[in-house]
Amino acid sequence: MILENRIAIVTGSGSGIGQAGALAMAREGAILIVADRDKDAGEATASMIRARGGRADAVATDVADDAAVERLIGGTLDRHGRIDILHNHAGIQVGGPLTEVSLDGFDASWRINVRAHFLAARLAMPAMIAAGGGVILNTASNSGVFYDREMIAYATSKHAVVAMTRQMALDYARHKVRVNALCPGWVDTPFNEPFIAQMGGRAAIEAYVREKIPMGRWATAEEIAEAILFLVSDRSAFMTGQALVVDGGESIG
Repeated sequence: MILENRIAIVTGSGSGIGQAGALAMAREGAILIVADRDKDAGEATASMIRARGGRADAVATDVADDAAVERLIGGTLDRHGRIDILHNHAGIQVGGPLTEVSLDGFDASWRINVRAHFLAARLAMPAMIAAGGGVILNTASNSGVFYDREMIAYATSKHAVVAMTRQMALDYARHKVRVNALCPGWVDTPFNEPFIAQMGGRAAIEAYVREKIPMGRWATAEEIAEAILFLVSDRSAFMTGQALVVDGGESIG
């Protein structure tokens, strides 16, 4: 197994891509700390891992709360003594153009999509350096490398994640800490509900997907999980500071 006994934190792992990634890591031998603001959803993911023979604990964590992020990182270090993998995945999708996005919506997008990634990485980095290395994976989006219609708060925050990832990678490569960004496109999960509503419902989004994505379909969360495994494992040992786009060709179409 490619992640045998590695300690891995995944935020936002109660559902969707975060859950699929956590399950994939556990399948490959990692010890998972499942962090989600929905306590029951996090417990469900941890239970799924254990039912499949893996090892996992759930920690209820709202990444918008600095103290909760501090408890997550500190508690993991207290219990396990190290953090080998930190996947900052929890995020929020705030739709709308400049004149329609509220300041509160923009601030929430920044706090959850960018600041929480920054804080968790900042807290985990000293332990990774002391251990001789580690992996940080920040979930951005293909909206972090190109642009979506009427999604200014989301696209701005995801571009910031990519920039922050590259800066972290540059600063800490000498300490053998690799930092990359995951940039998924359309994945059929509940996360897309705000944009689906903005587009006019499920039928409209299905038509959009068929037209705009060269491969003509959504990704599954499990397909994105395979990219996650690559980025957090030694299969990408010489890769840092990169934004891996997994979007069925949308960003080049």
